[in-house]
Amino acid sequence: MFATFQLNEIIDKALAEDLGTGDLSSAILPESLQGYAQIYAKDSGVVAGLPMATQVFKRVDPNLVIQLLAAEGERVRPGNVVLEVEGSLRGVLQAERTALNFLQHLSGIATATRKAVEQLSGLNVQVTDTRKTLPGLRMLQKYAVQLGGGKNHRYGLYDAVMLKDNHIAALGGIRQAVAEARAKVGHMVKIEVECENLVQVEEALVSGVDVIMLDNMSLEDMRAAVRRVNHQALLEASGGIREENLRQVAETGVDLISIGALTHSVKVLDFSLDVGKMKPSATARWEKEGHMDDGA
Repeated sequence: MFATFQLNEIIDKALAEDLGTGDLSSAILPESLQGYAQIYAKDSGVVAGLPMATQVFKRVDPNLVIQLLAAEGERVRPGNVVLEVEGSLRGVLQAERTALNFLQHLSGIATATRKAVEQLSGLNVQVTDTRKTLPGLRMLQKYAVQLGGGKNHRYGLYDAVMLKDNHIAALGGIRQAVAEARAKVGHMVKIEVECENLVQVEEALVSGVDVIMLDNMSLEDMRAAVRRVNHQALLEASGGIREENLRQVAETGVDLISIGALTHSVKVLDFSLDVGKMKPSATARWEKEGHMDDGA
């Protein structure tokens, strides 16, 4: 999905942001002090970002030895150890927060996406992301959506035409905007139009667009749009879609449901790093709750 140089650039910026001119706290540790640490889950969910966490440790200290104990896209439970790192403890602690930030954020996206996909089990509809991503992290966030079982919408303004209300208003209507777009991009590029009502859906359909977005429409209007379009274009539902109404939206018959919250406001999946063995208090709690029987 992405080139190594792109990942290295993102990681280098993240490390520079955190380390600055040097880690004042870990400076108390002798460079020769060796040890190991474990990263373990504190929530249940889908793990994503292990390659990024590994690369963070390696960028800080190439001599660190990493062992992955979970696979990308695998479900984890509280107490499951997903990664072990061995070597200079100074390097381990310098990399800790940046590695955890990637792991927690991307795992949160993968977990939220998996939950949405599973909620639509048995229905012929796909969950997609949007461009509502954190600046500089879109590539990784969309990667995490795929790990969770979702699909990617366009990556940027460069790989598809999406005519929204402001484009349409500026050119005086959907037909004019579509005609102008088709003349400029040619037949190889797909065109999507955002529609707020059934009149606009009709105009987009007769204009020959590839995808029609049903923006914040009622369930009744979505069903009417599905009947009218009748597979002549893909129908994407967007706006105001939450866990409570996700399946209802899917049952209208739309082809795609785009959810910006998968990337712009997702809750992280909590992970922690401990030097040596896991904290006794945490171990006792998870054993009591029956969570230590699965890869811990």
